[in-house]
Amino acid sequence: MPWSCWERSFWLWGLLLWLSTRSSGDAPAAPQPKCTDFQNANPFRGTNLKVQFLLFIPLDPGCGQLLGESSDIQKSGFNATLGTKLIIHGFRALGTKPSWIDAFIRALLRAADANVIAVDWVYGSTAVYYSAVDNVVKLSLEISRFLRKLLDLGVSESSIHIIGVSLGAHVGGMVGHFFKGQLGRITGLDPAGPEYTRASLEERLDAGDALFVEAIHTDTDNLGIRIPVGHVDYFVNGGQDQPGCPLFIHAGYSYLICDHMRAVHLYISALENSCPLMAFPCANYRAFLAGHCLDCFNPFLLSCPRIGLVEQGGVQIEPLPKEVRVYLQTTPKAPYCVHHNLVEFYLQEARKKDTSIEISFVSTNVTSSVKITIARQQLQGKGILAHPNLPCQINQVVFKLQASSRVWKKHRTIVGKFCTALLPVKDSKKTVCLPEPVNLQESGSVFHDWKISCV
Repeated sequence: MPWSCWERSFWLWGLLLWLSTRSSGDAPAAPQPKCTDFQNANPFRGTNLKVQFLLFIPLDPGCGQLLGESSDIQKSGFNATLGTKLIIHGFRALGTKPSWIDAFIRALLRAADANVIAVDWVYGSTAVYYSAVDNVVKLSLEISRFLRKLLDLGVSESSIHIIGVSLGAHVGGMVGHFFKGQLGRITGLDPAGPEYTRASLEERLDAGDALFVEAIHTDTDNLGIRIPVGHVDYFVNGGQDQPGCPLFIHAGYSYLICDHMRAVHLYISALENSCPLMAFPCANYRAFLAGHCLDCFNPFLLSCPRIGLVEQGGVQIEPLPKEVRVYLQTTPKAPYCVHHNLVEFYLQEARKKDTSIEISFVSTNVTSSVKITIARQQLQGKGILAHPNLPCQINQVVFKLQASSRVWKKHRTIVGKFCTALLPVKDSKKTVCLPEPVNLQESGSVFHDWKISCV
């Protein structure tokens, strides 16, 4: 008897179902991880602390896996044999997700084979700043409880690296204090200044909070802390007034936040680029610019610290000194890195007044300048010239004698010798000089070709 339409349909659906189970090996497909994003909070409804721990892995860097109980961690892509990097944001005035967090996570995942966990405490960090400060202790306790779960899974304390931004830096410090300074590393990105400059060591980030503590300072005259808080403290461009940031208040929000957030963008750039963000210990920024600190012998035994993930910032001595101020300059835009050069000018004859000379390095599409002053009755002047390119990529050196306030009656031309060396300067062999004397007058600039082989 021929089949009815209903019987044929039933048979076909049964066949398709059987084929689908056979093709999957009679096993259900593995569930896809559910992605969780940062919360958004209403700044007018208080600052209840609703913390989320979001895990990000290289296979899906845009998908945050919510970690709560130990069972959640074990079912996630968390790998207890790898290092763990914890990102803690700071105050969020409008209760929104940090605009930089996605780029930061992706840069970390590309630069390190590690678990990357973002701490979302947007709810507790909104409204007014002082309310967020009040939540720091509670947040630190929650993070500490979470880290205990990781330790129970076999994670070592020394493999944990906390990266705290602004107020988040002090949260990281307090967490480190709860673990008696045995966490591996804490990086503070422009640690917050208000309420913390005069705080006790237990309340703020300090060198005792981890085996290695570093801080990058970019806004010490406003939102960032002005004192050293780690083993190594980078004061970028002196720690304030970052190049490329607005100088006037009419720029609005950018004027308020640009310097402060530069530390975040510098760190992301250090993760993404190979060019060095190297710094040099010195008593202060003025002394550094004047060329008085040319190497890292004291106290780092020539191992100059570098911003980024290199172990202990590249410092290779034990025990680590504490609260060492180091200085570097940057460009206005990413990748920000420069090469610091000592420039020196030696007069053939001393003069009865100060002599100011502008020295410029010219490469393809970029020129960098610095003014050095030779004091009256002295023969030598020096300074630091920061240039994006290596010395072997410089095409010309340009000299310009700064005009004096009075018309010269004698010595209308000065003659001197120019020398330069790339920092760190470990010995005189690195110094290169122009083979011929430089003759300068107050009118016009003097150009000299510059040719050094890239060895």
